Amino acid sequence: MKRQILTTEDGSHTLYVPEMDEHYHSIHGARQESMHVFIEAGLNAHPGKELTIFEVGFGTGLNAFLTALESKHQQRKITYHTIEKFPLREEEWKSLNPEKDTDNEDSQLFTHLHNCQWEKINHIDDKFQLQKIEGDLTNFNFQALPPFDLVYFDAFAPDKQPQLWSPKIFAAIFNHMANDGILVTYSAKGTVRRIMQSAGFQMERIPGPPGKREMLRGRKP
Repeated sequence: MKRQILTTEDGSHTLYVPEMDEHYHSIHGARQESMHVFIEAGLNAHPGKELTIFEVGFGTGLNAFLTALESKHQQRKITYHTIEKFPLREEEWKSLNPEKDTDNEDSQLFTHLHNCQWEKINHIDDKFQLQKIEGDLTNFNFQALPPFDLVYFDAFAPDKQPQLWSPKIFAAIFNHMANDGILVTYSAKGTVRRIMQSAGFQMERIPGPPGKREMLRGRKP
């Protein structure tokens, strides 16, 4: 997969895939989008002090990086599982700048997240564990993982990867979530909301990040 590095409006990087005409993160601000959608609307909306998170699309590692920073800052124990079908090459992730507003220690954290082994659970620090899984969500065995408290659904857009936004996948995720679990996604499409609702989620539309009026959040009762 051919990818190009672009600088977004907040100065942070995203990747662009010409063959799909799709960006990994918002051109209005990659870091801003991740903070708004996944940290503020997801992580900070869950009251648990110990969380199991499942991410659809490790991508640039930005969501995992920001979550690891918050885990340390908030002193919350997090086990983070993430699936990715097309991992970045080393020269790609080394060119990214998610730590642009942080210090050298955080830059080392980003490198650690990318350098650590795939498939195994890596103890990043005393609060944050990471498991990167190279695989395809459409045939993933969710039973191999513990129940999810929080899901970051960060696949490419529904019109670019419709197979990942299917009733079957959302039902499988819902069934593997803990009670009171939360799923957040940048998408606000009505079809996605209805599919999630049919899977059992209690849905709400909430304000979106810069450049996007709304986003979706679902809860498992």
